[in-house]
Amino acid sequence: MYQIRNVRGHIQVYDNRGNFLFSADNEREAREELMEYEESAA
Repeated sequence: MYQIRNVRGHIQVYDNRGNFLFSADNEREAREELMEYEESAA
């Protein structure tokens, strides 16, 4: 489970514990990076 937050117009992604994972320029980019992040963690 992940959280995607819009912080002052910038997207930040957090894990289910609230730890910051990475940032992105927009939500689409964040979702693409999240898929890559999940693949590399497997």
